[in-house]
Amino acid sequence: MKFSVCTDAVFSGTPTLEAFAKVRENGFDAVEFWSWENKDLPAIVAEARRLRLEIAAFCTRGVSLVDPSQRDAYLAGLRESLEAAKFCGTSVLISLVGNDTDAPRNIQRTSLVEGLRAAAPLLEAANVTLAVEPLNVRYDHKGYFLTSSQEAFDIVAEVASPHVKVLYDIYHQQITEGNLINTLTTNLAAVAHVHVAGHPSRHELDNGEINAPHIFSALDRAGYAGFIGLEYFPLREPSEGLRTVASLMR
Repeated sequence: MKFSVCTDAVFSGTPTLEAFAKVRENGFDAVEFWSWENKDLPAIVAEARRLRLEIAAFCTRGVSLVDPSQRDAYLAGLRESLEAAKFCGTSVLISLVGNDTDAPRNIQRTSLVEGLRAAAPLLEAANVTLAVEPLNVRYDHKGYFLTSSQEAFDIVAEVASPHVKVLYDIYHQQITEGNLINTLTTNLAAVAHVHVAGHPSRHELDNGEINAPHIFSALDRAGYAGFIGLEYFPLREPSEGLRTVASLMR
């Protein structure tokens, strides 16, 4: 299995370059982060190369896909994000879809599908995969449009591009729907990236009701070849939690 550490979460408050060094010190060889716009990308790329870290993923600009009036702004932001991905050597971009606009749901869904279809040629030309992320609205992202992983899988099937897939977040989907392993393994071809955190409260993987080692084993048996992004907020010193993940990997 391939793991990447989301430095904006696991090392929240730590300068990015320091966080990269701590990731490497703890034996991991890939990182990811949220926004790229507020980061010094030349310094990040230089440090990642020095430490032999892969930059596995980061987010596109946060522009709504469910609001058709924002379509051009979304695509402009995607073009910029693709340039950033090329510079960083990153092949997966994470995309949120935006909050419910209160328009009829079918209108928003149509806008989402059409926006992703418009994005597909840009992604294909850059050989980058967009990972569309459903989130939970019960605790963390009230008002967000896309919550169901099945709806996300249905949407990317409609878009019908190999460069538009789903980010399956184990933490969010445990809250929203459960049935984690079956959902993941039966839709694996449409999964570009996986996120994981403990539940409840989004802390370390050994904290809560999610059996992370069992899920990892199922993904491995199913042939998942992408990254599992560690996107949790530590209760303990971050390196301790990462050492625990390293033991789970073994």
